[in-house]
Amino acid sequence: MYSTLAGYMLGQFSLLQYLEFFLRIFISCICGACIGFERTKRLKEAGVRTHVIVCCAAGLTMIVSKYAFADLTSPTGVMFNGTRGADPARIAAQIISGVSFLGAGMIFRTGNSVRGLTTAAGIWATAGIGLAIGSGMYVIGIFATVLVSVIQILMHRFTVGADSMCIGQLRCTVADADAFNEALDTFSEKHHVQVLSSKITFADDGTAIYEMQLRMKAETTVSDMVRFLSAIDGVKALSCEIGR
Repeated sequence: MYSTLAGYMLGQFSLLQYLEFFLRIFISCICGACIGFERTKRLKEAGVRTHVIVCCAAGLTMIVSKYAFADLTSPTGVMFNGTRGADPARIAAQIISGVSFLGAGMIFRTGNSVRGLTTAAGIWATAGIGLAIGSGMYVIGIFATVLVSVIQILMHRFTVGADSMCIGQLRCTVADADAFNEALDTFSEKHHVQVLSSKITFADDGTAIYEMQLRMKAETTVSDMVRFLSAIDGVKALSCEIGR
């Protein structure tokens, strides 16, 4: 006889069943990574990290929804006092909906740059972990916590595709627009720089003012671009800012 509800809950599943739960979450992560890798290779904002975390949280939530309420009945199927007619999954569903709005508030769009997707996915994953812990599935909740944390650390350290890109703001005044365009094309091809948006204004003295938003590899620093563009004949003023 179990003295606590947690002990009873843990006794409902064998080690083999817990291993199967782990496998389900892990496979969910692999599936999310496959989808995210395809998206990030196309330089979409939601990349590998976002898809892995969302898929991991979805797998975790599904396990919680199916198996986390075994402590409402005895092994013979008899319902405990006070639980008849209860629907514990109903509250869990409302948590998922509510946290989705919370995550949406962390997503910001500035021009062609979108920030906060991974944070929003992490918030949603955290809600799933909270559901697991709150329902007594401590082992599953702790496993998912470790898994999401490791994913975040590794994916920030080893970035691919769009996750390895940063956004730069370039403003410069040039006397020879043709020479500048040719030099910028050379730099962009060498360093894999994408021009997201551009605005060119011609002044009365014949100079051209360029205002551009660029996407480039994180390894490309401000000094690299300024050094290269400053060497172009006819560049009178130049400013460049790069941020993640």
